[in-house]
Amino acid sequence: MEDTRNLIDEYKGMENDEVFDALSKKRNFLEVAIENVSHDFNVGTIVRSANNFNVSKVHIIGNKKYNRRGAMCTDKYIEILHWENLADFLKDQKERERKIVAIENNTERVLPLSQGKLPKNTTLVFGSEGDGISRGLLEEADEVLEIESFGSTRSVNVGVAAGIAMYEWVRRNVL
Repeated sequence: MEDTRNLIDEYKGMENDEVFDALSKKRNFLEVAIENVSHDFNVGTIVRSANNFNVSKVHIIGNKKYNRRGAMCTDKYIEILHWENLADFLKDQKERERKIVAIENNTERVLPLSQGKLPKNTTLVFGSEGDGISRGLLEEADEVLEIESFGSTRSVNVGVAAGIAMYEWVRRNVL
């Protein structure tokens, strides 16, 4: 039987847990966190991109229910952690000496992505469309970066922003 899953040839024919284990052996240091989401197709898109860039973990802060259709089953191949509250997530990040980099365009302390620091131990944080990242998380972030806009719209969709920011981290730290 042909394996019709959206996998690169190296993983075709493997069981899901075997794919997870194989990817785990070569994951990079990047982590991604998503806050303030509820039933959002964008979360699935971010999970799919996180799998594509082989990030080590995806953190979902708050409501853990999301539209998995956008993930295209890639949530089976990546560690997804749920944090019921911001305090527990922040405690985890501090204990593991992670640098929290918020991708947000609606704050005074923002820098362009092209000028920001993205060290190896970065956790990129994204908020939902509309509500964005909470004030509490923005205050705890080591850095707040925005993706520069060159047209009339002030921002890109959060799923697109996540892919751009993850690629930029990979470009600087892996390629």
